[in-house]
Amino acid sequence: MENSASPTVISRRRALTVAGGVVAGAALAAQALPAFAAGSADADAIVVGGGLAGLVATAELAAAGRKVLLLDQEPESNLGGQAFWSFGGLFLIDSDEQRLMGIKDSRELAWQDWLGTAGFDRGVEDPGGQDYWAHKWAEAYVDFAEGEKRSWLYGLGIRWFPIVGWAERGGGLADGHGNSVPRFHVTWGTGPAVVEPFEKQVRAAVASGKVTFKFRHRVDEIVRAGGVVTGVRGAVLEPSTAARGKASSRTVVGDFELRAPVVIVTSGGIGANHDLVRQNWPARLGTPPKFMVTGVPAYVDGRMLGITEAAGGRIVNPDRMWHYTEGLRNYDPIWANHGIRILPGPSSMWFDATGKRFSAPDMPGYDTLHTLESITDSGYDYSWFVTTQKIIAKEFALSGSEQNPDLTNKDILKLLSRIWQTPEPIEKFKKNGVDFVVASSLSELVTGMNRLTGDGLIQLADLQRQIEARDREIDNPYTKDVQVMGIRNALAYTGDSLSRTAAIHKILDPSAGPLIAVRLNILTRKTLGGLQTDLSGRVLDASGAPVPGLYAAGEVAGFGGGGVHGYRSLEGTFLGGCLFSGRQAGRAAAAAI
Repeated sequence: MENSASPTVISRRRALTVAGGVVAGAALAAQALPAFAAGSADADAIVVGGGLAGLVATAELAAAGRKVLLLDQEPESNLGGQAFWSFGGLFLIDSDEQRLMGIKDSRELAWQDWLGTAGFDRGVEDPGGQDYWAHKWAEAYVDFAEGEKRSWLYGLGIRWFPIVGWAERGGGLADGHGNSVPRFHVTWGTGPAVVEPFEKQVRAAVASGKVTFKFRHRVDEIVRAGGVVTGVRGAVLEPSTAARGKASSRTVVGDFELRAPVVIVTSGGIGANHDLVRQNWPARLGTPPKFMVTGVPAYVDGRMLGITEAAGGRIVNPDRMWHYTEGLRNYDPIWANHGIRILPGPSSMWFDATGKRFSAPDMPGYDTLHTLESITDSGYDYSWFVTTQKIIAKEFALSGSEQNPDLTNKDILKLLSRIWQTPEPIEKFKKNGVDFVVASSLSELVTGMNRLTGDGLIQLADLQRQIEARDREIDNPYTKDVQVMGIRNALAYTGDSLSRTAAIHKILDPSAGPLIAVRLNILTRKTLGGLQTDLSGRVLDASGAPVPGLYAAGEVAGFGGGGVHGYRSLEGTFLGGCLFSGRQAGRAAAAAI
């Protein structure tokens, strides 16, 4: 029986268990690796994909003295992958930043939240179950987030904004979905600052001859001989000067075959491949939207999932995915159909396409996938925020490093300006974005909403009735309106009251205006299922046995085990999943070679 009063002891014991599993797995893998003749291999390891997980795995291999080939179909401008574009949020437990904000967190509370959110139900106790290794990865990751994650990253120079964000606040029950406390730590410098230390390590290894970049090398096959992975083959694409995030040419100018006793697949998910998204769309989330905006560059195409499966790897939980419900069409797109997510505070009113207000837990920032289901159930592929200038000034943030120049560029003065003015990126979207309607009266707002969609679904009298009903609930410090309760709950947390929640007010209060309606589109983003891996990152086959020489990490592996998040995410866990699984796979592979 675990001693719940001694989380440090628990954490150390579990950490030792994980470490022991990695060492044992490495020993077994070493026995199964092909005996390459001296000089016959091109490297000790091949890493397929230059995103965050690939950089971390490569850095670990190089630090252990291994020779690595890092392949990517994109040009060098895209090194760091999707992580570069991220907001840089990281899930930490009982951190210095949390304690500074008066947040009382613990490993036990976080594990309760993770289990209530993940909902693992596919053979957790069965070694052949889809959730068997996912559950083990989840437990190991929670230990990591409560243990050495912060000190490891801090030692690499990564720092965090001191106000901890409160994402995915949940479905209303203590043991159900959502974060009981704020855990979303925004990296000072956003996504680029998370990528930077690992890119530096890899570039230093390139300079010392330990790592060789192979950009514009598209892997089309993982080569096996006698059931053992021996390398990769594929096509060399023509050189490209495409800027980061821009689509690059797929013109083939040659082919290649490279040999190594270890191949680590870190190629990302399927978010830019809408055909694959719809193909894997689960019935529980309703009918796939006819229109979606895309939250990732075109190279997040899912190709390596099928290629790795053809080499013997098992794909599990392909129907689990994470798409946002607050997507905007980018007025200045970087990639095709580029979508930007609003990270909302708790105060905007949320309506379906017909103007019917959503009920709990479909409130801003509470339960992403439940709200996605409610939107698809409405029969439309969009919804609306109805809000005020006072709310968006304090509560709207936009996902992405490029949408947060103050945080990304570590500009303290610009960051402080959020106190007295609406952030410039928000104002630019309000002015230039096709999804915004701004009006001085509710009747003018409804006219603009119906003009924007062209379907005339919003009725003024009905919308006014619902907003006025909500506004009457503001007069007392207590209420039966769950969203108003949530606003007051948010204001009780210092971090939200300082930076993420507007003073409570009536939507129709003229002094809070103008009124603003925002059409929200479904935004594709993350693959939660993927290649099943053990705690060493070894890819498993249909029988549950490791495919000799084959590893995977990051989103292609469901961020660990083929689905460390289960059905839903607590947020801040995608970058962290790439960091942890990349480190696990890199260290285990280095030990096995």
